[in-house]
Amino acid sequence: MATDIRTIHAGKVVNLAVESLVLPNGELLQLEVIHHPGGAATVALNKQDDVCLLRQYRHAAGGWLWELPAGKLERQEPPASTAARELEEEAGLQAADWIKLGEVFTTPGFCDEIIHLYLARELKEVPSHHGKHELIEVHWLPLSVAIAQVHNGTIRDAKTMLGLMLAGSHVNL
Repeated sequence: MATDIRTIHAGKVVNLAVESLVLPNGELLQLEVIHHPGGAATVALNKQDDVCLLRQYRHAAGGWLWELPAGKLERQEPPASTAARELEEEAGLQAADWIKLGEVFTTPGFCDEIIHLYLARELKEVPSHHGKHELIEVHWLPLSVAIAQVHNGTIRDAKTMLGLMLAGSHVNL
């Protein structure tokens, strides 16, 4: 537990702090920690076990990535609500059947972000309405092909890789 927290930067999405703490072994330490509200991502599968993947432009990653529909938790928003909201906004889908697959720390060495992972089925198309700052293409691939793309390096986004692998254990491929 940090004994002193000094915020260096407070941004729209993240805050950066320097935290002084005592490790469990008694050592004193100062760490730079990024505080993030967390997020939720959805593996949306249709009746044929095709998965909805987004091809999305990500400046920080140097270009286009294959990702699951996902987004940041809003203040006081439950992760399942975030998953449903982002699935509709980004992919134009609503789901009647939801399973929590798990949650993952994205980069625990310096960031407290947790992404909650869901499997969504019984899908219905609705109008999408992602922001103009989001460059998104919606694609459908057989889940088995998407999992193969995790293994061959085509899909490199961590939340997407883990979500697809966890979803694969819920589906007979």
